[in-house]
Amino acid sequence: MLVPYYEHPSVRPAEWKAIVAAAPRLHGVVLNPASGPGEHPDPAFAEIAERLRTADVRVLGYVDTAYGRRPRAEVVADLTRHRDWYGTDGAFLDQAATGLGEFGYYQQLATAAWGAGHDTLTFNHGAPPHPAYGRLADVLVTFEGPWETYRTLRPDPWQGGTRTRLCHLVYGVPAGARVGELAHARGATVHCAVPGEGEHPWGTLPHALEPR
Repeated sequence: MLVPYYEHPSVRPAEWKAIVAAAPRLHGVVLNPASGPGEHPDPAFAEIAERLRTADVRVLGYVDTAYGRRPRAEVVADLTRHRDWYGTDGAFLDQAATGLGEFGYYQQLATAAWGAGHDTLTFNHGAPPHPAYGRLADVLVTFEGPWETYRTLRPDPWQGGTRTRLCHLVYGVPAGARVGELAHARGATVHCAVPGEGEHPWGTLPHALEPR
């Protein structure tokens, strides 16, 4: 699983403890202190990042790219802060464009991220992007949306080769739904399925990780 959990460790300590405990099942965790790294280091996030790394979990710093409209310098500054403040292993570039016209923008971001020491790049397109993006990212999120849409989604074979892993992020998922099996059947080897809905579904954990 790739877990984007957008809650503060001091507010949800039990949930973060459950995430760390699930380390063997995780592809990575997205760290998002303030819709990005924030303006100042947050000791609570620094501590949870260290706990995740000690448990051998990839820590990906969240950065919004505004579908290629955000100035590259701002994105690179966020990538650097994540690395300097939280020791992130990689980056989770959110709101990534899907078209070939923005490819050059993301190619430059990828180069900057690699130069800043981010070994793992995840692009959250939310829909299938042009196959060229597979040359840049280790993981491409090709679906983000509600369970009611996902459960009837028709498979869309990926044309970008086998190097890049695909990920599906699904919210509004009822307990017992077999999202992992569906994701695998649709070519995604990484997924996350949470019960949350509305504007902030990623403030909830997958059912399998909920604290007991």
